[in-house]
Amino acid sequence: MNDTKPAAIAATSLPLRLGSGYPYPYSEPCDEREKRALGDAFGLLDYGVNLVTLPPGAWSSQRHWHSAEDELVYILEGRPTLVTDEGRTPMEPGMCAGFPADSGNGHHLVNDSEEPVVYLEVGSRREEDDVDYPDIDMQIRGRGKGGEFEHKDGTRYA
Repeated sequence: MNDTKPAAIAATSLPLRLGSGYPYPYSEPCDEREKRALGDAFGLLDYGVNLVTLPPGAWSSQRHWHSAEDELVYILEGRPTLVTDEGRTPMEPGMCAGFPADSGNGHHLVNDSEEPVVYLEVGSRREEDDVDYPDIDMQIRGRGKGGEFEHKDGTRYA
């Protein structure tokens, strides 16, 4: 078997993705978010793993939930606040949170501190996944099949 993927790498050597793909103005709280796709470097297909850094004031995403994707976050550095339907939960290094598919529990991390937050984000990769954003007029239908950001009435963002 000829496998050209590396056995091990320095995570910080991977390409940096800055910001989000959200349409304006929903992109603004995530503009400074940094992600490195760890799983992609090894050709992982069943699940994705990202190394994420949130500078002070940054959000991980808009609050959202997935119809078909499980998610887990594990805090490595810093003290973010997890925001869910239940409220705000302070987190610290060594803590984790998980979100089963189709839970309907909108969630995201917010860095209200003055230090960077670094965490691992793990999620399944399901073609049939839909994403709902309960606080704003946005959704994605068929995310794994190239779905795009839409208003909740189904019209696409420009």
